[in-house]
Amino acid sequence: MEKYPQSESLTENSEIELDILAFGAHADDVEIGMGGTIAKFASQGKSIGICDLTKAELSSNGTVELREREAYHAAEILGVKVRKTLDLPDRGLFLNEENIKKVVEVIRMYKPKIIFAPFFEDRHPDHGNCARLVEEAAFSAGIRKYESTCTYPAHRPRSLYLYMINGFHNPDIVVDISLFIEKKKAALQAYKSQFVKDKETVDTPLVNGYIEAVEARERLFGKEVGVQYAEGFKLRKPLLVQYDLLGDHQ
Repeated sequence: MEKYPQSESLTENSEIELDILAFGAHADDVEIGMGGTIAKFASQGKSIGICDLTKAELSSNGTVELREREAYHAAEILGVKVRKTLDLPDRGLFLNEENIKKVVEVIRMYKPKIIFAPFFEDRHPDHGNCARLVEEAAFSAGIRKYESTCTYPAHRPRSLYLYMINGFHNPDIVVDISLFIEKKKAALQAYKSQFVKDKETVDTPLVNGYIEAVEARERLFGKEVGVQYAEGFKLRKPLLVQYDLLGDHQ
């Protein structure tokens, strides 16, 4: 299979320990939900990985091979260090032991400090199912006696954050991405098969102003907190803030 040309900055090297590991059901999910946040933290020297659970083989537009090339291109634009694709079936992200173990293996392999997954509420069932799989795997990955198919030791990420794909939900936290909105848009535009309409394109919600709609959402999230653009996230537990309410360091 032809791959997008790889540089030294993008790998599947299992020796890398990641600061952030973002999971998506399909290539482009992560970029839609948190491409700006990834670009921001990558610019600060954080080591970031993306794991797509499926090859998106049921996509209305594009092929598996083309989407793979687009995914590598988008990852390089954002400054991602690792991009990995599992072989879970598109529209088959069911909560079963086999699927959980495959996600556990990735978490134990890269030992991320924090992980991200799609928010549970979304028009596409695979996105919510991805979140449930990742949440289960994040817990099981930290159990020493839980057996997966790999030999890596137990590892439990510190936190799980949930990004939004198609939804517009009241966020628990937002990240200022004002300086990185253009990188986010460039990463989305790398997926020409999904977001650019041509004579062979099947009409889907993604080809009719979708990138513009995502940009408008991030502008609204930014307006809520007094910045130009922001990405919103949902939490599964309270966030400990190491500042007092006046914004001074403790």
